[in-house]
Amino acid sequence: MTSSDESDDERRAKELPQASGVPDETRASPAAPVPVRVSFWLWVVSALVQVACYVVPVVFRQRIIEQNIKASPQYSAAQVASGTTTFLVVLLIGAVSFSALYVLFAYKARQGTRSARTVLTVFFGIALVFQFFFGLFQLVLALLAMLVALVALLLMYLPGVWPYFPKTGAAPVGLEVDSFLRGRRRP
Repeated sequence: MTSSDESDDERRAKELPQASGVPDETRASPAAPVPVRVSFWLWVVSALVQVACYVVPVVFRQRIIEQNIKASPQYSAAQVASGTTTFLVVLLIGAVSFSALYVLFAYKARQGTRSARTVLTVFFGIALVFQFFFGLFQLVLALLAMLVALVALLLMYLPGVWPYFPKTGAAPVGLEVDSFLRGRRRP
């Protein structure tokens, strides 16, 4: 079949971009702004460093167990060892899960999804509070992970990248608010 034998529908289908099943809000634009691309990679680095923060205590768990045995003589050494190991492994699994979410939402933010940027902001706040309450800021790695995440977060809120994250509830172009409520287009 030659191009002259194509129907109008076939020609239009070739001209239109293929629907990816993803809403317009999350469709990747041709090129994300540089700060957004840098932010994505900083989120990935922060996630990796954060996982390393929880691998270190698992590796040195014997020292932690010995300290906990001395701190709580009312429990047997086996109970303290089991509880400490379980706690450290659960923290590590949580850190891996949380880091995977960091990377997932950073990827979605790189595609221009405004809600992903908001979720990353909330995750940063949760991680900051968690690190503070568990005293992990004493670890240089934890401090590094949070500083890298802070820089990544700030890059996503620079005024130059605001147009890349469109508001979802904005009135369609060409409509005024009052005519939008009445369902009429502006002349």
